[in-house]
Amino acid sequence: MKADAVKARMMQMVDEQIVPGVSYAYLHDGQVETMVYGKATLVPQVQPLRWGMLYDMASLTKVVGTTTVILKMIEQGIITLDDRVADHIPLFNDQRVTVRHLLTHTSAISGYIPHRNQLPPDKLLAALDSLSVGDWFDQKVVYTDVGLIMLGQIIEKFYQAPVQTAIQNEVLIPLGLTESTFDPIKENCVPTEMTAVRGLIQGEVHDPKAFILKEHCGSAGLFMTLNDLIKFAQWILGITENDLLQRSTIDSLFKDWTTHHLGRSLGWDFRISPDQTPWIYHTGYTGTYILLSKTRQEGLIVLTNRVHPTANNQAFLDFRDQLVADFIK
Repeated sequence: MKADAVKARMMQMVDEQIVPGVSYAYLHDGQVETMVYGKATLVPQVQPLRWGMLYDMASLTKVVGTTTVILKMIEQGIITLDDRVADHIPLFNDQRVTVRHLLTHTSAISGYIPHRNQLPPDKLLAALDSLSVGDWFDQKVVYTDVGLIMLGQIIEKFYQAPVQTAIQNEVLIPLGLTESTFDPIKENCVPTEMTAVRGLIQGEVHDPKAFILKEHCGSAGLFMTLNDLIKFAQWILGITENDLLQRSTIDSLFKDWTTHHLGRSLGWDFRISPDQTPWIYHTGYTGTYILLSKTRQEGLIVLTNRVHPTANNQAFLDFRDQLVADFIK
């Protein structure tokens, strides 16, 4: 997809009121094309989107932060992909589930937790660790937060610190992502949803589990600027160098890591274009996504506040999925 076509789609998304505003970057041929367009806030008053504003990454926290720390631990021999989760989290008693299953969302850990969003942090973690494994174990991908929350617990056990502190020290600081934070200044943030209980959510994580678990959540909670996500993408693509991870480890992300070729990498979603080019991809509930190809040296970063003022926005999901399909052709 050509740069002008990408730009037109981004503007269309705002002009058709699918999202209030968008900050995006298109990486190609050694260039980075960016645009900030539209509004940051519609309620309680309209405010323009500004360059440098922080977005609630939602589940992009999983790949920027938690997955990267886990990959570093694997490189250092602290854990292996085939470690049993039960060996690291005693409350979890299924002996089949491994670190690989958590990373690829093939663990089948599932179940209902009554009053989940009202539980205190320790009770919520205990409830998550006590969930059972479904009969689709290792047979299909079912995307959940619980796997990355558990990986966060494994990280905490080794680093003896909250997972979000570990991400700060082991990923954000080494990569020079100085604008990224788990504790942002409210006024610098693009708001998310207007809710009956919490009012306008701004500068606080939108996800209910992450809001409860705070610094102990490995599935959401990170706030980033477009500029810092560009830096992260350039590192993954090998445009910039950093010894945080070996290049071979990063390159290994561009393949399917599931047992039955189900289309997931480690932490990342895995896509293949019609010409067999591998891509890694991830989305965030708040309206964020990143799509990268090392082979093509190409990337797309899209940051929106699609849950503002309400989270009921199927039009965004349809638009996003079509754009991604067209982009990787």
